[in-house]
Amino acid sequence: ELLQATFAVGLKGVEADNTKAVQTLVLDTLGKIAEEGFSEDDIASAMNTIEFRLREFNTGSFPKGLSFMLGAMSKWIYDESPTDALRFEKPLEELKERIAKDGSKVFTDFMKDYLINNTHRVTIEMVPSGTMEDETKKEEEDRLATIKSSLSDTELDKIINDTTVLRAFQAAEDTSEDRNTIPSLELSDLKRTVTEYPTDVTEDESGSGITVLRHELSSTSGIAYVNFAVDVSGVAFEDMPLLSLYTRVMTETGAGEYSDVELSRRIGTFTGGVGASLSTRTVRAESVEDSTVHDCDHMLTKIFIGGKATSDKADELLSIFRLILTESNLDSQKKVIEMLKETKTMIESNIQGSGHSYSNTRMKARYSVSSYLGEKMGGITYLETINSILEDAENDWPSVLQRLTRIREIVLDNNLARNGMLLDITGDSAVLAEIQPSVDSFLQQLPGDPKGSKFQDFYSTAHPWAVAAKSEMSIKSPLKDEGFVVPTQVSYVGKALRLYSSGESVPGSSAVVSRFLRTGYLWDNVRVIGGAYGGMCTFDAKAGDGVFTFISYRDPNLDKTLDVYDGAADALLAAAEVLEKDEKELATAIIGTVGDMDGALSPDQKGRVALNRWLSRETPEQRLAYREAVLNTKAEDFKDFALRLKAVKEPSVAVVSSSSAFEAAAAAGKVMEVKSIV
Repeated sequence: ELLQATFAVGLKGVEADNTKAVQTLVLDTLGKIAEEGFSEDDIASAMNTIEFRLREFNTGSFPKGLSFMLGAMSKWIYDESPTDALRFEKPLEELKERIAKDGSKVFTDFMKDYLINNTHRVTIEMVPSGTMEDETKKEEEDRLATIKSSLSDTELDKIINDTTVLRAFQAAEDTSEDRNTIPSLELSDLKRTVTEYPTDVTEDESGSGITVLRHELSSTSGIAYVNFAVDVSGVAFEDMPLLSLYTRVMTETGAGEYSDVELSRRIGTFTGGVGASLSTRTVRAESVEDSTVHDCDHMLTKIFIGGKATSDKADELLSIFRLILTESNLDSQKKVIEMLKETKTMIESNIQGSGHSYSNTRMKARYSVSSYLGEKMGGITYLETINSILEDAENDWPSVLQRLTRIREIVLDNNLARNGMLLDITGDSAVLAEIQPSVDSFLQQLPGDPKGSKFQDFYSTAHPWAVAAKSEMSIKSPLKDEGFVVPTQVSYVGKALRLYSSGESVPGSSAVVSRFLRTGYLWDNVRVIGGAYGGMCTFDAKAGDGVFTFISYRDPNLDKTLDVYDGAADALLAAAEVLEKDEKELATAIIGTVGDMDGALSPDQKGRVALNRWLSRETPEQRLAYREAVLNTKAEDFKDFALRLKAVKEPSVAVVSSSSAFEAAAAAGKVMEVKSIV
């Protein structure tokens, strides 16, 4: 936390000769804004957005208590009152009074004093280098060689011995005596029941042909959380990668009579935020039993428009929903090109900074149809797609516009649209009652025939995208070891295997075992000893694909980390023997897993959990059975899991790293098909 606030603005991809021009552009733009000022609508929108955020205080899954603590620290560490940083009513009211008196001058004077006339500023230019990795590596090797040459044999032996002692200490398990000094819960302290959230379902509400879900909570502080979904399963397979772009266009290019700025201002003035996103959800076919591995070709694919507003502004919120659904400005070539360039830059940056996520997505795409589709719409493959769409947008805009228009026509098809629509509302009883007239009006004004045809039932039939994807998966996503070269000094190392085959039942105990592996063996060997920022594994007993993955984050190693993964099964077998004799350690593993399941949720998250449960058709009895399986995990379950790991069915690797790291790995016998992507 800094005592003095900072303001930063910059551009990416600037030509070397334009550095001064960028600085001039920034200062000239700030000067122009300060002279022209802000409109009343701009100020009202910004103030509503800030006040809504302060009053809602929605920290998501982040603990509210910790948020309060961190907020207090901003004043406390400078010997000011810790509670002053948390009290916003008085300063907010003072700001409102100043705005009422002086209007835009409040902000323009601030800009002149602290941004334009402030000489305490710096311009930083970061210049890329294609040889930096080699130069840095050689510099470090030379430095270490110089240090080593200055040491005597005795000094070298001491370093070697100290390192051996350190590694032994890092690898050593805490004794039971040491662990017992830490206060902990007992299994008997955990509740055996699952927290259920209310879901009231009304099909064909008021003859609209639309299904409405309501989740009535005890209190949502006068706020309505609303999600509205439309089905996109009719979109052609070849147009599927455009859907993420389409959802951005819905909210960022303007709609109807509103420009992009005016639409953003309207959203900020009347709501706590509105957004649109694509949801592809794998569901279990009706013929498949719970917790059984299946083909993952049954899916629900929808665009969700989500937002929140105080109950008195619900009419505005739903009006904005309808506006961006039906009248978003698709013909905005300049804006779309900006979005595509931004997406391209973001993905390239994310691959370098969060390569473990892309490695994981790439690996899982080799094992299930749904994961393959996810990789096409958000993984490394999507980067190639974005480049292709960008080229078309720049050189053949009519073809891109035609595809975007076709998506909207399919989504709003008069005969099918309403059958694929879903309205989901979370609020307390007072909120739900107050917004009902707005809901009735919204449902009647939506496009589509209330008596139209029905979509195919994707709980009983495979999704058309899945059918198309199966025909190309074996060619475009075969089981193989891949390496992706990016400018980086660290690695993101992933390895996957099929732990359970189609038709096999996945026990709930697998959640306990995989978490134990992640927080124990992988933490110790990949992070503590190996020096990576993170060593993890992923396995979802409810996903239906039966796939287990290892991944590391910002890892200085590559081939050694793969060796650690290969040793996981034996480590787990050894752990199973220990747990057989140490009931407290087994209980600790179970308690940690239940803790992950029982995290505190905000009102909107509770509503979303209830919606997802309804979409998945998961029953309370199934949830309870899963919880019981977790709570009843035995040491024998660890052994069974380890034996499956040891069998290594259909292994494959995906690594994001540097070219020199791949060369070193190949020399160590870890050969991959390497490709440069950034």
